[in-house]
Amino acid sequence: MKVALVHDYLTQYGGGERTLEALAELFPDAPIFTLLYTPDRLKGRFFDKDIRTSFLQKIPLAAQHHRFFPWAMPLATEHLDLSEYDLVLSDSASFVKGIITNPNAIHISFCHTPLRYAWDDSQRYVAEYQAFPLFLKALTPFVLSAIRIWDFTAAQRPDILLANSQHVARRIRKYYGRDAAVIYPPVNTQFFSDNKRHAGTYALMVGRLLAYKRFALGIDACKKAKMPLHIVGDGPEAEYLKKRAKGLDVVFLGEISDTELALEYANCKCLLFPQEEDFGIVAVEAMASGVPVVALRRGGAAEIVEENISGVFVEEETPEAFAKALQSLDNQDFSENRIRESAKRFDRSRFLSAMKQIIDNAPLSRHPSVFSNPYSLTPIP
Repeated sequence: MKVALVHDYLTQYGGGERTLEALAELFPDAPIFTLLYTPDRLKGRFFDKDIRTSFLQKIPLAAQHHRFFPWAMPLATEHLDLSEYDLVLSDSASFVKGIITNPNAIHISFCHTPLRYAWDDSQRYVAEYQAFPLFLKALTPFVLSAIRIWDFTAAQRPDILLANSQHVARRIRKYYGRDAAVIYPPVNTQFFSDNKRHAGTYALMVGRLLAYKRFALGIDACKKAKMPLHIVGDGPEAEYLKKRAKGLDVVFLGEISDTELALEYANCKCLLFPQEEDFGIVAVEAMASGVPVVALRRGGAAEIVEENISGVFVEEETPEAFAKALQSLDNQDFSENRIRESAKRFDRSRFLSAMKQIIDNAPLSRHPSVFSNPYSLTPIP
């Protein structure tokens, strides 16, 4: 049986790429198809893989600024040639769930989210994306309307849709009219659990510096709470956020190694998580480090954080509400061991086991089993 893996973009290393790594562990010889590839941004990952890109790779600046090319993504996706493969696993937060396979192939798509800027976040995306020139902001609504139509059609193509949280499964049902089984993404909890904790005084935020991740809200909340803040990550909002944080006790660390990130978790007071995320891998990483999470009670965080066990929830998306929650931590008695145990629900081993179960129970009767020793059936988390 010929197996192919498909991923939206290999232009950074984050939660989606960690999921792709786990899928590549299941099928180490499978080629990886992707729209764009910038190996220098991947921290040495995937260097030994057979990476096959779309025609966009040949367009100058497309790999560095792919968010300015949404109009070209559907065409590039449909031009990826998957015709010779029997089993295709796509790992998508945007376009590649819409690949076209041969009629006898099985396509299983792990959906991190319905295309965020085409659906529930579309108006806010246009209004808040600081990096967009004004003329692009004016054109974007028209482009998004066309993309929305294509995205619905594309979501009907996979034989099996998987969601990375119950929150995403509900949105898949709303926007695509399909049911999706939930498999939580893989997190290497042991890697973060191995670090001894030395709780400091600063809050920590981790992720791509994008408007929807609410770093600006976090800066304002820490200012009101009079708490230092460390920010890990880079992205289009970097300069805007640095200007907003000028004169405050905020440290921008940029992109750092996993080892350095583990130390940041070990030494912070809490993880600040003010955004509505599809899942929230950084929240699990923090919990695996024994760190309490201050989170908005929406999205994936509501499935990850156990209130008063691994963190506290905030009901309102305001700096004042988060500042109050940050200040309340001094009156909370969190058990480091209980927080770490809570994180184990999302360990990488559970993801691998659940994916094997899904694949071996897919309608592959016309093909031999893809695994020589299939895992026994276990409940999907």
